[in-house]
Amino acid sequence: MANPTLAAKSAFLGVQSLKHPAFTIEDLSSLTIASITSAKGKSAEVKAAIQTAYGVALPDTPLRVTGNGIAFIWHGPDQWMAIADRGTNNRDIEVELKPVLEGKAAVVDQGDGRAVVRVSGTHVRDVLAKGFAIDLHPSAFKTNSVAITHAAHIGCIIWQIDAAPTYEIAMFRSFADSFMDWLTHSAAEYTGRH
Repeated sequence: MANPTLAAKSAFLGVQSLKHPAFTIEDLSSLTIASITSAKGKSAEVKAAIQTAYGVALPDTPLRVTGNGIAFIWHGPDQWMAIADRGTNNRDIEVELKPVLEGKAAVVDQGDGRAVVRVSGTHVRDVLAKGFAIDLHPSAFKTNSVAITHAAHIGCIIWQIDAAPTYEIAMFRSFADSFMDWLTHSAAEYTGRH
């Protein structure tokens, strides 16, 4: 009889990471992700608990903040996504956050429902401009900026992690292949890879 144990797999099964000076794509399948939604009237308590546990102030606007190896990404009024690398100890953000936010917020695992890629390179803004309907110019979108938008008709959350610039993009897992197809075709002009 086959072993029924489930194993984690990348949402981008048929795609290898692309490494080119003009444009780089990295699959971030080793992340643990959870959504946080504040209970009605408990937003201040949620913010205080996260401040105490992680040393960061949860944003009220589209921003990303980091503390103690975890990133909190604004995802709407009184809503955030928490993201961290699983690491060698198989960190689980949902399990970690539930006792911190018990009675204050709903914490739901999103690791199986979301796929995340990191993109960078000398032409990263040019590639993303072909599908994202937002202004990624450094005067408008800076390090730790967040946008909930779409690319090629696929709902995405994009945030900038450094001034290089490097971006991380999350989408529902079921759209990962379509997103990657659009992304690699948009980058082909600069990478020569079709």
